[in-house]
Amino acid sequence: MAEEKKASSRSSGSGKLSVLRQHPIFRELESDALDQLCRYAKPTTLKRGATIFSKGDPGSSLYAVISGTVKISVSSPDGRNAILNLISAGEIFGEVAVLDGRERTADATANTNCEILVIDRREFLPFVRSQPVLAMKFIELLCDRLRWTSDQVEQVILQDLPRRLASALLGLTEKQKVDSASRTIAITQQEISEMVGMTRESINKQLRAWAAREWVRLEHGAIVLLNPEPLRGLAEAGPDEDE
Repeated sequence: MAEEKKASSRSSGSGKLSVLRQHPIFRELESDALDQLCRYAKPTTLKRGATIFSKGDPGSSLYAVISGTVKISVSSPDGRNAILNLISAGEIFGEVAVLDGRERTADATANTNCEILVIDRREFLPFVRSQPVLAMKFIELLCDRLRWTSDQVEQVILQDLPRRLASALLGLTEKQKVDSASRTIAITQQEISEMVGMTRESINKQLRAWAAREWVRLEHGAIVLLNPEPLRGLAEAGPDEDE
């Protein structure tokens, strides 16, 4: 039993080290600093649908995804939802409220069964202060977030449904590291409607039109990209070009 616990502890430590070492924010840390950060990181397993934090909560922790997917979303008083981001394995989230000490600006939910790392702000901020290189890395990360948000706003304002949907599907293939052979995106039509800001009925109609052209195949809880090139051309087309 003692040996099993030691093996489990080594496995957990190895998993944490792997996730943090591979992230662009932390990969340049010295080994001792990375080991210290790993000691702060507490692994937690969550069932699909579990709330990680809600809008308005204090920014008390930084999170990293070991496995599964986390949904970042907001909702309106009348029950409408918008998915702002899907955080996949190897990514971090929750950094904005941790850095500025203010409230969470969105909800974070386990979109699948997942395992995450939780790093307490009270330990993380002193660690960042002791590692000046991290400050620039987080500036770069926040700039990436801002650019991504600007792209999302541009799509919502300027692009019609086909272009927005094509862009979203192609973006998900990159984000979820979809295998080039299967090109299967694990997402429901309701979720993607909340990502692009259109009704599920509109999304279904457009996907069925593409399925008839054999650009995609619709499966339960997934969309398979059979021919991504027409979608790429559509996503890159100007507003006055035909679809």
